Amino acid sequence: MTRPAYHSVLPETTHDELARQHFVQSLATYLDRTMSPHLKRIYETEIKPDFEGEYNRSPRDRHEVRPLMEGNPYYHWFSAVKRTAQEMLWESVGSSVDRQWPDLSAKISSESPKLGSLTLSPDLHIPLYHTAIDIHCMPGGYGGQSEDVRGAAVYDRGTYVYGRGWLGEWNDDLGETAIHGYLKANYPDFTPSKILDLGCAVGHSTLPYVSAYPDAEVYALDLSAAMLRYGHARAEALGKRVHFVQDNAENTRFPAGSFDLIVSHILLHEIPVFAIRNVLKECYRLLSPGGMMVHVEAPLFRHMDAYTAFLYDWQTANNNEPFWSAMRDLDLATEAREANFDRVTETFIPSYLHVLKRGNREGLGSRGTWLAIAAIKDENERES
Repeated sequence: MTRPAYHSVLPETTHDELARQHFVQSLATYLDRTMSPHLKRIYETEIKPDFEGEYNRSPRDRHEVRPLMEGNPYYHWFSAVKRTAQEMLWESVGSSVDRQWPDLSAKISSESPKLGSLTLSPDLHIPLYHTAIDIHCMPGGYGGQSEDVRGAAVYDRGTYVYGRGWLGEWNDDLGETAIHGYLKANYPDFTPSKILDLGCAVGHSTLPYVSAYPDAEVYALDLSAAMLRYGHARAEALGKRVHFVQDNAENTRFPAGSFDLIVSHILLHEIPVFAIRNVLKECYRLLSPGGMMVHVEAPLFRHMDAYTAFLYDWQTANNNEPFWSAMRDLDLATEAREANFDRVTETFIPSYLHVLKRGNREGLGSRGTWLAIAAIKDENERES
């Protein structure tokens, strides 16, 4: 097992803590390599043929697959192990963070602004969809006040443990992929002067834009004060100039036409459909004429067969991902057009770290691609 790259506010591990985290990773690998393929064989050789024999057709979608699989004992076992592995992930990282919390908290607090900035809004209304449950089963979810950044520290290291390195040693594959797989590949002369990353969390995907566009002002926005405070400390520790801002991506306080490039990285599946539509409209308002938005996500249900869609739906059914499946039912390109964009692109782009052979090819991103929904605000377009 590999380790995440070091920075001065990253939670460190003892020998035993690292061994526990490696066990969680190996259990997740066992699920992917052994249990999941066996579950699919059961579906293909037993469950699907029985359905076809009765109805003279295959199951149409995940909704027809689910009741068939929910009666299977091996699926019960698979789901129990998968959910347990998720809970063990956060416990293995959380207990390590708790052990060193006084020192870690002091280090995070000591990273005062030198390069970028941190703007928090204590009176900001936080939507219920952000606080009602613990997203991804992470205790406390993504929320937290600025004084309590424990959850953000858990998130930083926990993201790497969760993915077994599939996002790279800096957890930055999504940002690198948007830049090199889409922006640089299709618009090599595009040089944005002001960039906004929506739903930035601790800035994993934000920092690559600082390196890729060194003359640009880079802003990173999130609802969570805790994530922003930790993300700011992390960026400062890594020598990256980013302006972290607490705000709601549905309706920000930035003036219209403020940005040349707006991006997000697996944000859309974390928010409800009405919020997705508001975010797309806000992107249109915030972009300057000729500006571009790029949203990176995993595939939609229409890109999958019925069984694969059923497996993806597990996240909503069992892993505290309430908006995961609703987002994957959308036609995001159509949603972008409804938000007033005309020049819309939907495309799959290769994972940058997999192209470089630096990511974990056996991890969750082993299919090697991400979905990008991109749009350009035409020079003659105006805010509606």
